[in-house]
Amino acid sequence: MGSGQSAPTERVFHNEIPISFSQDLVNRLEDNLSTPDTTPERQNTLDNHVRARIQAELARLQAEEVHVREQIEAVLERENLDREKALSGAGAGETEGGREDTTSGNVSSSALLQGDLEEVQKKVERFHVRRQLDNHPKVKDARDAVLQCYQAKTNTPLDCIDSVEQFKRSVAEMERQFVDSLRR
Repeated sequence: MGSGQSAPTERVFHNEIPISFSQDLVNRLEDNLSTPDTTPERQNTLDNHVRARIQAELARLQAEEVHVREQIEAVLERENLDREKALSGAGAGETEGGREDTTSGNVSSSALLQGDLEEVQKKVERFHVRRQLDNHPKVKDARDAVLQCYQAKTNTPLDCIDSVEQFKRSVAEMERQFVDSLRR
């Protein structure tokens, strides 16, 4: 069944009129067989076909490269997120001063960085408050008293010992307050 249909059959036609070719056509066909060069039209067609195939393959490779790059970026992003979660979770330990260790392998989460920034801002504000301790009224008054005494008693500066002692006590009090502020 069907074996006769799948086998190619050869048909031979017999021509009652003899076919003849002109000598010019035969010579041209012989020239084409003997010379391996192709005609410029045929060469252009071949070149265009090769260029089209190269462009198609290049486009396919570029699309594949983009796909692979996206996959790599996705995997790296997942790894970084996992690493950040591990660092912010049980992996982060306490360091000196009660501050958590936020970096490992140069990875920090933005929430931890925000907390560090707020801590630095608080320290700067405390520093500015400490600088204002220089304007302590007791120290200013004692300093002014020493200056007035020295100006009034230019010939006997040793008579200003009481005002100098008061100035020393006020400076000592200010220093104590300054040291206490550093401990906070």
